Amino acid sequence: MVEDDRDLNRQLVEALNSARYVVDRAYDGEEGYFLGDTESYDAVVLDLGLPKMDGISIVERWRENSRSMPVLILTARDRWSDKVAGIDAGADDYVVKPFHMEEVLARLRALIRRASGHASSELVCGPITLDTKTSRVTVNGVQIKLTSLEFALLSFLMHHQGEIVSRTNLTEHLYDQDFDRDSNTIEVFIGRLRKKLGVDVIETIRGMGYRLKAPEE
Repeated sequence: MVEDDRDLNRQLVEALNSARYVVDRAYDGEEGYFLGDTESYDAVVLDLGLPKMDGISIVERWRENSRSMPVLILTARDRWSDKVAGIDAGADDYVVKPFHMEEVLARLRALIRRASGHASSELVCGPITLDTKTSRVTVNGVQIKLTSLEFALLSFLMHHQGEIVSRTNLTEHLYDQDFDRDSNTIEVFIGRLRKKLGVDVIETIRGMGYRLKAPEE
C-alpha cells in the first residue's frame, strides 16, 4: 500500500487486513519503490501523487526491472490523463477517488487471480474449494473454519497450485514487514491445515518447501 494520505492509507490497510490480506505500507514514492523492487508481492495499491517519487515513475521503473506484480493505481476523478499514463506505464487497473472500499477489494481479487492464472473467484484443488470473494473454504461441500493465518496460507498455496513454495516465501506472505519472521512457524500452520482439511493435498518437498496438489483419482 503506497499512499501518502495517512488516514486513507490506514483505512485501506484496515479493510485489507479484515479481508485477510497481509499488507506492508509506505507513505512516499521512494519507500514504495524500494519495497516493490525488493519484496515479493501479490499486488500493489499505488497512489500516483506521491512525494519524493511519483507513481508513474515508480511503475515504469518496476517494469524496467522486470517486476511483474499486478499494480492497482489510485487516481483523482478529474485526472483522466493520469489513468492513461498509469496504464501505459505498466499498471494493470485503476480506481478513481473517492471510491468504495469494496471496489478496491474486488479489483485486487481479480488482479491476483488473473496473475496466478485463475479466471473464477472459486479456486479448486480436488475436493477443496476456496471462494476468494466470501473467504469460504469447503471440503467435499462441507465448510471448514480456518483462522486468518490458516486461510492466508491455504489461499497462497491454492493460487500457486502445483508449484513448490518455499517456507521463506510463505512466511513473507503470512506476516507484514514489521513482524519478527520465523519460518519454523510455517511447519506448525501446515500441520494444523492438514488436520483441518482432512485430505492429503499438501506435499512436503524436502529441502525446498511445500506443494499443493490434487490427490490421485
